[in-house]
Amino acid sequence: MSTRILKGVGVSPGIAVGPARLVHWELPRVTRRLVAADRVDEEVDRLHQAVDEVRQLFQDLRTRTHERAGPDEAKIFDAQILMLEDPEFLREVEALIHDNQLSAERAFEFKTLEMRALWAQSTSPRLRQRVADLAGVQLRVLNRLLGRSFEHLLKSEGDQPAIVFMRELTPGLTIQFERERVAGFATEQGTRTAHAAILARGLGIPCVMGLVDAMSQITPGTQVILDGSHGVALISPTADELEAAQETERVRLDIEHQMEASRSEPSVLLDGGGVELRATVDLPEDIDRAEQHGAEGIGLLRTEFFLMGRAEMPSEEEQVTLFERAIRTFPGDQVIVRSYDLGGDKYPAMFNPEPEPNPFLGWRAIRVSLDEPAFFRTQLRALLRARRYGDVRVMLPLVTGVEEVERVQAMLREEAEALATAGVPAASSIPLGAMVETPAAVMIVDRLASACDFLSVGTSDLTQYTLAVDRGNARMASRFEPMHPAIVRQLHDVAVASRDAGIEASICGLMSSDPLGVFLLIGLGYRVFSVTTGALPSVRWVVRQLDGASCAACVEDALGASTAAEVRAALTAGLGERVDLRMLDGGELPDLTPPH
Repeated sequence: MSTRILKGVGVSPGIAVGPARLVHWELPRVTRRLVAADRVDEEVDRLHQAVDEVRQLFQDLRTRTHERAGPDEAKIFDAQILMLEDPEFLREVEALIHDNQLSAERAFEFKTLEMRALWAQSTSPRLRQRVADLAGVQLRVLNRLLGRSFEHLLKSEGDQPAIVFMRELTPGLTIQFERERVAGFATEQGTRTAHAAILARGLGIPCVMGLVDAMSQITPGTQVILDGSHGVALISPTADELEAAQETERVRLDIEHQMEASRSEPSVLLDGGGVELRATVDLPEDIDRAEQHGAEGIGLLRTEFFLMGRAEMPSEEEQVTLFERAIRTFPGDQVIVRSYDLGGDKYPAMFNPEPEPNPFLGWRAIRVSLDEPAFFRTQLRALLRARRYGDVRVMLPLVTGVEEVERVQAMLREEAEALATAGVPAASSIPLGAMVETPAAVMIVDRLASACDFLSVGTSDLTQYTLAVDRGNARMASRFEPMHPAIVRQLHDVAVASRDAGIEASICGLMSSDPLGVFLLIGLGYRVFSVTTGALPSVRWVVRQLDGASCAACVEDALGASTAAEVRAALTAGLGERVDLRMLDGGELPDLTPPH
């Protein structure tokens, strides 16, 4: 690959052109300073004053983000605000000051460095992703305590909007840069799910992360093309390359307008076949957004939020209320509730399990629910009661055996009988489905199809477990390949088994929100997708450009491929006949040079 081309991970779509601006920031150096015993209380007061000032700053940034990007993006600052409001964390910093007579800055640095090391080495992707949030808190508080400012980092240089290169981008820096002076962001660290990446998408700023050693390969002022869709930075582009990039961005914006215009159009293939686009709902407030984006029901309603950040189990009534709200929002449509997917990076405080060396291969998902039947039965009762209001269904995560499904079926029968005996209005049964997320589930998919009312393929976990690649590891990003032939063949097997059993098989995960993935899945015969709310317009637009027969013909070539590159080539050739490929997110390295 040319040294002019740097490849990373595209995290915010769009093409930006501008001079490179290198922003070097680092945590301030704190010297060891002791305070006199009679000045310790003053030092604690100084700590709290700095923390209060920074907390107010983040609250102001939250308000500014709500105005510029929207309510969902504004919530990103909640994590940093909560860190500054954590009484246990502050007590431990105070103890360092009292017990060791450390200065406030030294004690705060000591504690945050300890947390940073712990989180960075964690097996939890969620904790690893919060390292950048912690760095933002650390940077602000230490600068306040030391009386320093880094505002000069935010000042623009020159008249032209720049491509800002940094080692790491924090949410606070993302929102504080002058928008009209930033054409795009490029960082050496970070992944698509980093808070700064989510914020860049909300602000509409092209962003590429994971550009390893980019800072050492870029000279300030050098002209750069940044492709946030494909994860590419092209250094010192030629005039022809600049013209090609500008035309590609024009096409992307034009298609974005088409997508917005088709928001209220039905998701129908050119040959008249219907495709059902349901929403993936992470939090209760996403239910209304899903309806506004034209979702046809809910394909995956996560329930882990019930248990996060609280000391007690959610009540049955609390769960019935949420399920009823979702059902009434989508009358006549399916609402599929995923039972608790705990474990891995999502353990509630009340469980406090022993640390596991490999949590994503350990006690998680359906295994936790079956081993802790008391809290699981409460959820099953709530679902049976909510079933009276409409078509709610329950889906089990990380199923690897038919016996797991059978045990839940027995629990449902027992709880339905108990509710009837107690005179509580409830359904006598509820449709039960399994998520296909492991090679084990695929190997016995015909048995699962016979035991279940429906199936749903979790493409992200299926890719992770099949390829043994941690999807939250930026270093492994290029190896996390949903178009690997092993994944394509497994998706084919699930489609065939569900069709033979006469049951529905839907798709959730990142592939259901990716145009090339949707093209593949339609060709394999899938017609039901659970899509993130923000991606519903683009997926609906893509569906309306396709016909089932043509997709199926191209997929035959993909099924015969030996490598992911061959799969992508076959699909790209077919999709390119129907859709301008310049609008695709992800994919192979784009050729920014126009044809001769």
